[in-house]
Amino acid sequence: MTLLEKENLEKQKLVQASAHYKKELEDEMKSISKSTERIVTNALFIGGALALTYFAVSQIAGSKGKKKKSAKKEIDNEENHSEIQEASSPGVLSHIGEIVVTQATMALLEFAKERLADYLANRKSDDENS
Repeated sequence: MTLLEKENLEKQKLVQASAHYKKELEDEMKSISKSTERIVTNALFIGGALALTYFAVSQIAGSKGKKKKSAKKEIDNEENHSEIQEASSPGVLSHIGEIVVTQATMALLEFAKERLADYLANRKSDDENS
């Protein structure tokens, strides 16, 4: 009987050790998935902010290029002078649109900056704890 009792004790120890390692692996996987989720979320916010900034700048730069083209046409075509001049002068709505795009871009960049600062602070504290 002592042999069976020793085997049962050994089996119980192995089962407990297995459960302990399983719990550690699950905790580590949760930690890795949380970290990955934060990194991906931050990358998406930063990428979105950069894309919005790019589109806003390209729209602003594109509208200035059109104004230059309109000015050249004005010199070439004197009979359409008033129509071209109206097209080359910025409208109130386009000016408001540019302001809204700029403000939205600034808000997104500020949000991305805060998220990045939080991430770096968390990463720094994790490194110090290790």
